[in-house]
Amino acid sequence: MIILVAIPIGILVGLLVRGRIGNLSGFRFRWAWVAVAGLLVQVVLFTQAGDSIAGSAGPAIYVASTAAVFLAVLRNVRLPGMAIVALGSISNLAAIVANGGFMPADAGALTSAGFADAGSHTNSVVLEHPALQPLTDIFAIPAGVPFANVYSVGDVLIGVGIVILIATLMRRPLAPELAPAA
Repeated sequence: MIILVAIPIGILVGLLVRGRIGNLSGFRFRWAWVAVAGLLVQVVLFTQAGDSIAGSAGPAIYVASTAAVFLAVLRNVRLPGMAIVALGSISNLAAIVANGGFMPADAGALTSAGFADAGSHTNSVVLEHPALQPLTDIFAIPAGVPFANVYSVGDVLIGVGIVILIATLMRRPLAPELAPAA
């Protein structure tokens, strides 16, 4: 979810700092297929059908898909903002692993975001004493606000890193053959 919010914000910031959307066209993210595959696995996993198919293997699949995305991020860590994305990714992965393949969510944050509880078919669980609690979903965008949901510090770091990446790439100079004629 945070990626869906960070992308348009990154483009807006890039435009505000006089970047060009066209500068994004030559961008190459190594191992993009690994990141996309990992994220798609999670999208499917957190549906009723995915939950049924995965069964008790769901937590292990979630950890593996999160680790795959983290590896793709590491492969691109030299890009602007990607070190921040990596820090957020490893924070989330650590919290998920420490809590048995689930991301704990604060009950108060869930309520604030408009969720009665963690619900089924989600990566979130409410635990009384989660491991690595400061890295879990403790923040909320309140119900009634677009994209209301719960977030972790890792999610915030991932979003900030993506915004920096996009805005920086938009500011890079065009190759001479692509530059507008004077």
